[in-house]
Amino acid sequence: MPTVEISDPALVQPGSFLTLHYRMAGPDGANIINTFDGKPATLSLGTGELSPAIEQRLLGLPEGTRSSFELAAGEAFGERNPDLLQWVARKLLNELGDPNEKYSIGDVVQFPTPDGMGQYAGAVQQVKADGDAVQFDFNHPLAGQPVVFEVHVIGVL
Repeated sequence: MPTVEISDPALVQPGSFLTLHYRMAGPDGANIINTFDGKPATLSLGTGELSPAIEQRLLGLPEGTRSSFELAAGEAFGERNPDLLQWVARKLLNELGDPNEKYSIGDVVQFPTPDGMGQYAGAVQQVKADGDAVQFDFNHPLAGQPVVFEVHVIGVL
């Protein structure tokens, strides 16, 4: 009688290319992102698509695994850094974007990186009464917050 070898499932390793469903929820339990109801995500570990703390939790998981884990406040996206609260002159904002733009607390604004190759975002915290400067928070919105990460590892290459 022939024998059939059953190979072990592939394990998530540094640099693995993954197909997975995942859900990330903030401290209030509300979804930040959830792919379970749609198309799975594909990504490579080590390219910055997930935070290093989340990638660490995925390492060693076998293909087919469903898992959920909690990351403590600040672990997933770092602690809040008060130095990332910065005032930006209206003159510079006019140069970078629409001079007629009205800024409101909570607005998220994209800024070009100094090399012009990428972007980063800041959330409006305050607008000076005379309108000549806007304070932005350049921290990640989840910096200093706990998150729950739920994953189903569909495929590992």
